[in-house]
Amino acid sequence: MSRPRIVIVGAGFAGYRTARTLSRLSRGAAEIVLVSPNDYFLYVPLLPEVATGILEPRRISVSLTGTLPRVRLVLGTADEIDLAGRRIGLTDPEGNHRDLHYDRLVLAAGSVNKLLPVPGVTEHAHGFRGMPEALYLRDHITRQIELAGATEDPRERAERCTFVVVGAGYTGTEVAAHGKLFTDELARQNPALRDREPPRWLLLDVAPRVLPELAQHMSDTASRVLGRRGVEVSTGTSVEEAAKEGVHLTDGRFVPSRTLVWCVGVRPDPLVGDLGLPTEKGRLVVDPYLTVPGHPDVFACGDAAAVPDPNRPGQITPMTAQHADRQGVTVAHNVAAGFGQGAARPYKHRDLGFVVDLGGFQAAANPLGIPLSGPAAKAVTRGYHLLSMPGNRVRAGTDWLLDAVLPRQAVQLGLVRSDAVPLENTAPETPVLRRG
Repeated sequence: MSRPRIVIVGAGFAGYRTARTLSRLSRGAAEIVLVSPNDYFLYVPLLPEVATGILEPRRISVSLTGTLPRVRLVLGTADEIDLAGRRIGLTDPEGNHRDLHYDRLVLAAGSVNKLLPVPGVTEHAHGFRGMPEALYLRDHITRQIELAGATEDPRERAERCTFVVVGAGYTGTEVAAHGKLFTDELARQNPALRDREPPRWLLLDVAPRVLPELAQHMSDTASRVLGRRGVEVSTGTSVEEAAKEGVHLTDGRFVPSRTLVWCVGVRPDPLVGDLGLPTEKGRLVVDPYLTVPGHPDVFACGDAAAVPDPNRPGQITPMTAQHADRQGVTVAHNVAAGFGQGAARPYKHRDLGFVVDLGGFQAAANPLGIPLSGPAAKAVTRGYHLLSMPGNRVRAGTDWLLDAVLPRQAVQLGLVRSDAVPLENTAPETPVLRRG
């Protein structure tokens, strides 16, 4: 008899963990297929360190074939899904189409940038969800500092040395914190900028404080570090209109700038709305066992799934990497249970706390509810990331060590052009599915 085929769509935190756990549980009893447009798992929490020259891109890009030896990788984007026929249609990187049949389907398609109806944002802002955006921002920041040092126009110099980040959540706060240190160092290396005002960074959010989704202690620590570093934090404020020469803010100010980084948040991948199945807050409804109601052969996890939160009755789990990773483990056990390997179990979790890297020796953390800041929080943050990464730990640690003793290299690689990462098309490191 042929082995049953399990198809996992998406290689983010949820999809990768599902594949890795299933490869261990199935013991060869099932064929595991992972569908992804890329051949790597991206460790998204460290993207700000790639964008600011601390880590090289491959340090946070973990090979799928190298770390999932019993999983078959299919490079491509799923553009058709037939639930009744248990089939998905794929388009590979070279534009070829094929069908892939499944016995069990795991949807772990993740999320995409949240766009707001702000004039000029899609034309002049860039998101921060994947490796292309991080590489582009790294080149863009370096280029702005170099062009600022080359111009004799004070107004142009001020525009190029001003960087605006919208969204003071986890990602935006880290981008601003790391970015300020990066541009300050680049300016010190540039003779024309060394004795001038340091580069200006603004962090905006409509919320009343930075890191509004995290504990007050972490918010206070981040605000204190950003303030000492010179980052201008404007809460209760956002962008009213974006233009090539700057941004108009909702408080009436106009900020001349050539850089607008969009970190407002994420929304579930549009696939969940296109499948014609029940959704909650845009996420696919699942039961406590992460099964799609009415489709016992289909599971969903991660940002695209509305997973009931066992610790908050009546609510769904937040869209975090911690939940996505654990949900992947639960899905793997429940899929394996369907083939006689163990028993199915509902999703449960215990909050381990959060970490926010603020650059230099600064961080904010609350491991197991214990509030930490400064070097102690930094050690916990680095340790957490090393433990959470499924590979490249030695390489990442080496980069951190070199960054502590050597200056960063101020060079543009020119790998990603601006028109290659438009905000409206920015997607995570997982495919976007469409029905029909």
